[in-house]
Amino acid sequence: MPRPRAFDEDRVLEAAMHRFWQHGYAATSVRDLGQVMGIGQASFYNAFGDKRRLFARCLDRYLDMGMRARIARLEAELAPRQAIETMLQEIVARSLRDRLGCLLVNSALELAPHDREVGQVVAARLAELEGFFGRAIRGGQRDGSVSAARDPDDLARLLVALVMGLRVLSRGRADRALLEGAARQGLVLLD
Repeated sequence: MPRPRAFDEDRVLEAAMHRFWQHGYAATSVRDLGQVMGIGQASFYNAFGDKRRLFARCLDRYLDMGMRARIARLEAELAPRQAIETMLQEIVARSLRDRLGCLLVNSALELAPHDREVGQVVAARLAELEGFFGRAIRGGQRDGSVSAARDPDDLARLLVALVMGLRVLSRGRADRALLEGAARQGLVLLD
């Protein structure tokens, strides 16, 4: 019979997520993770498998608290065009506030080009954002708030690229006018 876990899984996942977010994947060792999580290596491997699997869980935790919660709220509460506009406004606000950047974007830059498995995880998570934009664009095209002359898939991909660009740009130049101006120009494409 397996022994019950002697740690709070939510707490240790939160600690691991912050370690990855602050230092990146490559600069975070299993030993570092064990220290911040307060668990030994045997418990680490028994509970999480390996660093890559733990990272995927941490990335999902980050997205559950941020992007996924935001998408669910915006889709439930706002008209399609307004949901897109609000998403971009919230991304700008978070980019100005969050000096660590976005864990998803950081991972796309650090890992996706070099680690195929993690690259697939990142791509799947970015597809969720693209899906949100695609649904909102199609809804806006149906209600007339988004131009029907534009391809919704291309427009959704462009908005994902805009979000990625805003998050990267904010790391080096967290200037409100710059980020808001870029977001405004992205919204012009909806007209």
